[in-house]
Amino acid sequence: MCHDRPVTTALIYLVVMVLVAAVVFLLASLVFGRGEELAPLPPGASPTRLPADSVSPDDVRGLQFQQVFRGYKMTEVDWALERLAAEVERLQARVDELETARDPA
Repeated sequence: MCHDRPVTTALIYLVVMVLVAAVVFLLASLVFGRGEELAPLPPGASPTRLPADSVSPDDVRGLQFQQVFRGYKMTEVDWALERLAAEVERLQARVDELETARDPA
């Protein structure tokens, strides 16, 4: 029975250390949070908005994505990035067209 005491003591220390670490983590999460918080949205609503036609730099700067448990809602981020990529493609095609028309060589 003499050998059980060090094992029990080590196990108690381990459990106490895990509990202390969990409490410190929870307190740090509550105090520091995840940075700036967005205003709460009604269920099913999304703050992600882009105009149907041209996207301006202010539209891009004003983008907000709904935060979910581990970050942002991926479908909204993917949608916004695809929209912006399509706009860049459209603008690049127009630039190419204008450059070709200006330089007929």
